[in-house]
Amino acid sequence: MMNVNLSPVCRQQRPAIMPQPRMMLVVTGDDFGYCPRRNQGIVDCFQAGGISNVSLLVNGSAAKQAADLAKRHNIPIGLHANLSEGIPVCQSLQQSSTLINQHGFFHGKMGFRQALKRGEVSMKQVELELRAQVGLFVELNGHLPEHMDGHQHVHVLPEVREVFAKVVSDLRIPYTRVPVEPGLYSCPWMPAHLHKFYKQVEKDALDAIPVFRRHGIRWPDVYLGLTTMGQNMSIPSLHRALSYALAADPSSSTSSSVQGSHQPVVTAELMVHPGYPSHPKEGGCGEGPDDFSQSADRQHELSVLKDPSVLALYCQERVQLCAFRDL
Repeated sequence: MMNVNLSPVCRQQRPAIMPQPRMMLVVTGDDFGYCPRRNQGIVDCFQAGGISNVSLLVNGSAAKQAADLAKRHNIPIGLHANLSEGIPVCQSLQQSSTLINQHGFFHGKMGFRQALKRGEVSMKQVELELRAQVGLFVELNGHLPEHMDGHQHVHVLPEVREVFAKVVSDLRIPYTRVPVEPGLYSCPWMPAHLHKFYKQVEKDALDAIPVFRRHGIRWPDVYLGLTTMGQNMSIPSLHRALSYALAADPSSSTSSSVQGSHQPVVTAELMVHPGYPSHPKEGGCGEGPDDFSQSADRQHELSVLKDPSVLALYCQERVQLCAFRDL
């Protein structure tokens, strides 16, 4: 039996006698703090055993409420670093900076990438904003993030990844996310524009690996979540994703959790976005909620993750839900 300090949700699900797990799985609810309805859905999902970890948007309109809920329910929490949506946290960057457009908001998911490609983004300002977001996280939660990833995967982008890794390393935040998903290209249902975007995300993530390694940052053996987002989340799609993950070699070049020794189990993170759909004009990061947050996909993910059949699937495949601190 592995000697791990299981999080509350893991202890809750663990039977009296549990065989050796094949996988330790962190199920992360992203965008915690985006709006009250997202917060409530994430808490409901955690209490039902559907997620085991959350990632907080500190510039979200309901970030303080989210931090209070995490404390009340003892939810493991990390930072969802945001450089693409809403308003910067760092006050000196809110009036005039390379991170914002003429309206005072971040450039957006694709706008940020385009500005970066044109060489128009100051890495000094990126670092100031990332450190300000960590500072606000500590102010809200009373401790450093247990992990730190990037909203819309900005943390693996060229140049940004170097700054991100330096901040994470300097502050001794132990874990990040590397969005390279096995089986990503064997999904015929995926729209062409998403396939193209995910292919670029994977390339950026692979290029980020040596940078993260150099800074001593860790991440699970396997990442999952791109193929199971929104309406693509189902019990069969989750089973498929878990099968790919369980077949992964923990000593592969994309993994950092092995650190030169053989792991008896695969470690993995599943990125999810459960919640109740945002009301129009309620929530967001300063600009109001986007279509993604207002869509029925949020509640669909919540319903699937809470389905007893998913928990039975974890049991059947000997998958143990946990937090990053349990890896």
